[in-house]
Amino acid sequence: MKILFVSLGCDKNRVDSEVMLGMLAARGHEFTDDENEAEAAVVNTCCFINDAKEESVNTILELAERRSSGQLKALIVSGCLAQRYKDEIQKEIPEVDKIIGITAIDSICRAIDETVSENKEKQYFEDLDRKPFGNNKRVQTTGGNFNYLKIAEGCNKRCTYCIIPKVRGNYRSVPMEDLLSEAGRLVEAGVSELILVAQETTLYGVDLYGEKKLPELLHKLAAIENLKWIRIMYCYPEEITNELIETIKNEPKVCNYLDIPIQSGSDAILKRMGRRTNNAEIRERINYIRKEIPDICLRTTLITGFPGETAADHNQTMKLVKDMKFDRLGVFTYSQEEDTPAAEMPDQVSERIKKTRRTKIMKLQQDIAFDSAKNTVGKVLSAVIEGRITDTDDTDGLTYVARTYKDAPDVDGYLFIRNVQREYMSGDFVRVMVTGSYEYDLIGEISDEFTE
Repeated sequence: MKILFVSLGCDKNRVDSEVMLGMLAARGHEFTDDENEAEAAVVNTCCFINDAKEESVNTILELAERRSSGQLKALIVSGCLAQRYKDEIQKEIPEVDKIIGITAIDSICRAIDETVSENKEKQYFEDLDRKPFGNNKRVQTTGGNFNYLKIAEGCNKRCTYCIIPKVRGNYRSVPMEDLLSEAGRLVEAGVSELILVAQETTLYGVDLYGEKKLPELLHKLAAIENLKWIRIMYCYPEEITNELIETIKNEPKVCNYLDIPIQSGSDAILKRMGRRTNNAEIRERINYIRKEIPDICLRTTLITGFPGETAADHNQTMKLVKDMKFDRLGVFTYSQEEDTPAAEMPDQVSERIKKTRRTKIMKLQQDIAFDSAKNTVGKVLSAVIEGRITDTDDTDGLTYVARTYKDAPDVDGYLFIRNVQREYMSGDFVRVMVTGSYEYDLIGEISDEFTE
């Protein structure tokens, strides 16, 4: 069948989508982006916050109309929304033929087959503590030169605002041998940058091996020939060990980049969130990391308007941002998610105040980021080519868009390389002298004679 596959949500969900695409491709199915060509549709959904739920529901409803009219022979829903609201979906959107849970994505081919054969089974679910999928043949959707390696599933932290443990289960690491096989296959297919993801990467291995094994995994991944960069996302600050910092510092293929979600700078709010750290400990970890790795790029995320957050709490977060000068920062307004402890807390904050506080933090961060970009001028950095810009007025050569080690795909900035005298392919690595900056982005030229 020709299948329209829609993947929504985070990069961890993208990996699940690629695994399902790989299974479908192995069965001989084809894929299309054209709704008019599709015979079947799969929607891999997200439900982390209200906006994500709304996007998922709207996508399902749009395709349900095509299923109702007979333009589609099958409509299948998977992912977090399917896991969390399976009965509601089945009741409210009868056009959905099959619903697949988080740990049952290997049922995707059976779901397609049984829809066509009019099998009456509607739902495919497995125990949430089932071993996570690893060592899978995936259909890549990232363009080829980078991809994500999901090293664990689920979470044990139980932050009071988060539904993920109820939807994806307890923390379960993918066995290291499976990850190394999958990584090797991705690199053989042309991937030069692997981005390690999980609900929390820093705890990798504790459930399987009795101790944190992320440093060992990094060393073994770095031994893969033709792999150039390894990037680590989702590191809880309290779990970042000195051994991990030492590994990042001394392993050349591991980017000097860490994504450390801190969520708030107020001890009172961190406690209400169920976070296992405080302002002083966050400062200590960040200062230590920067002392050991002076050129480290630090990304973080924050939540504004958590229940009970006062102006004083907000100001403490502002001060932490001002003092720590994160290189990259994202801010979300608090989303009141049902079935979470935070949703029932008193002193819920108005949407207006949430958005006002988010704007203030982003304005502060904007100044910090712009200054950081300006301070990069004059340095020589390694960069990976993303593509060429064709509609440019640069008459002295070609212009390419690239990323440095400081730039994760889709969430960070870019480096625009001007006056290039030869052609490059996406995925090529080059050395670039930074000659200028524009807001969050950098401008540079190819450099052979300078060193970092």
